[in-house]
Amino acid sequence: MHKPNPIAMPAAPHARRKVPMLQPLRHARYRQLWIANLISNMGTWTQTFAAAWLMASISRSPQAATLVQTATYAPMLVFGLLAGVVADAVPRPRLLFAANAFMALAAAAMALLAQSPQPLPWAVLALTFLLGTGSAFMWPAWQATTSGLVEADEVEAAASLNNLSYNAAATLGPALGGLLFQWSGPVPLFLFNALSFGGLLLVYRHWIRAGDVPRAWAPINLDGFHTGRRAAFGSPAFRRLLAFTVSIFFCSIAFTSLLPVFVRDVLRREASVFGSLMACLGIGAVLAAFVLPELRARWQRWQLLGCALGLFGTMLLAMPFIGQPALLMPLVVAGGMAWSTMITTLNSTAQSAFPSELRARTLSIYLLALAAGQTLGSLCWGRMAVLLDVPRALMLAGAGLLLLAAMVLRRRDW
Repeated sequence: MHKPNPIAMPAAPHARRKVPMLQPLRHARYRQLWIANLISNMGTWTQTFAAAWLMASISRSPQAATLVQTATYAPMLVFGLLAGVVADAVPRPRLLFAANAFMALAAAAMALLAQSPQPLPWAVLALTFLLGTGSAFMWPAWQATTSGLVEADEVEAAASLNNLSYNAAATLGPALGGLLFQWSGPVPLFLFNALSFGGLLLVYRHWIRAGDVPRAWAPINLDGFHTGRRAAFGSPAFRRLLAFTVSIFFCSIAFTSLLPVFVRDVLRREASVFGSLMACLGIGAVLAAFVLPELRARWQRWQLLGCALGLFGTMLLAMPFIGQPALLMPLVVAGGMAWSTMITTLNSTAQSAFPSELRARTLSIYLLALAAGQTLGSLCWGRMAVLLDVPRALMLAGAGLLLLAAMVLRRRDW
């Protein structure tokens, strides 16, 4: 749930039915990037699991546990707009190489920190913030680059493959992490994340040497920033998208933020259960990759988004009343399908709003809204868990999503 899925321009409805999902893999550059990114996604989800459970292990405060999510998304809030301008100004392979190298170093530092008998919570949060900073500068460049690696009619299939990679990693990473954490502790998990960037670094280094995906240097100035800002906020439809994005992610981040303390304090279980429930969310997202094309052919965008919001909200409302992990798992799988539907619907709407020359900058504003919702939401739900308790905080977030679902279904203009 933590690393934004790659966004790609949606194809015309008839193209969705004609292009097989695996067809983009025939392009060598895309195939290399997809394989390397699958490994990196595995590392990212292992890191996500390990950092959250490590914080829950060294601090009993629900607020402290939710600060992991705050530290993950706050960099996008701080650097997101600048990252969009940079992505439109510098050679993107060089920027992607630098961002991934920075994240690899931060992950290695996290492994060193985890070797301490009593890791300091502030140090865990600081390194998590550094990892998020690398992601903040990487994602606008990634999103603006990937659609150029395939043919125009293959972009939708490539988006589906990217989502499949991300969600497969979201399934395997936490599940394996949950098992390994109890056996070997967090250090090997953080080391795996550091090493997982190796494939991407080799791909970007090859692109730089071969001159692939060429892009000239351009001056970085405030004109580019203001151009993207005026385009984004000058569109009423895009302003509405931004408002809904902040609200949706403000409520939905309650699941990821509170899950460690829900497992620890409400279910009274260990790391393996936390990992299994995170994996169930990924399983649902993988299943959605096979179901959504058919649903999109039959349903309008507003119908899909409204139903997905209602389903995820229902999951949050129901969780406090289900005390057995085995009964929670199918509910979270359904929530994973809803989560994937929400993400892809919002992403495709943002990507299709502006032409390619403005795409990185306007997408950086969309990602800023996403990060704002998740950063503020993780702070809020941690505080609500302290003031009320974890079950009531989850139920309050679920009620918020049901209200948003009713608003989307009423407007019918997505």
